[in-house]
Amino acid sequence: MRAIRSSTRSRDGSRPGAAARRSKATSVANKRNTEAEDAPAQLKSERSRDLILKSAAQLFRRQGFSATTLRQIAAKAKIKAGSIYYHFDSKEEILDEVLDRGLRHVFETVKNAVEQAGKVSHRRRIGLAIEAHLVALLETSDFTSANIRIYGQLPEHLKKPHRPLRRAYAEYWDQLFINARRAGEIRADMEVVPLRMFVIGALNWTIEWFRLENRDAVLELARRTETLIFEGVNKP
Repeated sequence: MRAIRSSTRSRDGSRPGAAARRSKATSVANKRNTEAEDAPAQLKSERSRDLILKSAAQLFRRQGFSATTLRQIAAKAKIKAGSIYYHFDSKEEILDEVLDRGLRHVFETVKNAVEQAGKVSHRRRIGLAIEAHLVALLETSDFTSANIRIYGQLPEHLKKPHRPLRRAYAEYWDQLFINARRAGEIRADMEVVPLRMFVIGALNWTIEWFRLENRDAVLELARRTETLIFEGVNKP
């Protein structure tokens, strides 16, 4: 029996598989150490990427897409011009993300606000959408303002990838107004598309005249906008 038990151990006295388990444990530990070491580098890379995008958005808004160069973006981001290519292949790729980030954040913020409202009136849903749209403008003002300023100036091949998202957002608002009209909460003779264009246009251009400095000011502006849309300027 001793011989049998002895034969089940390796030369160093450990049972079979112990060395493999130690090797696996060492491998896992090494992987964790590597990941821990890589984490700061990844965070730094993400920060650099975000800085490039924010700098580009600010320049696109101020001087347009065509007049903005990669060298200018790098200078504003305070990095070497060649470093941009570590994150993006071209100025067009930067533009794509700037445009997408601005509108996608607005769309998701509006949808979440309306969906979380539960069973409320259609007027309240529209009011929440107005509020959420303005809050999102506050949170991503550089990206949304760049989107608003330059989209109409872009050549067709640069606009095309962003049309589906813009159309989806427009249709989302159209449905809010259609539902309100069916419920008798807005006038039956009101055409939805011009109404949506008026409301979205008014909300978007607040970034040009209203200082979006804090959430309370934005919420107050949203309440005023809702009142204006539903009650107009007639004396009560």
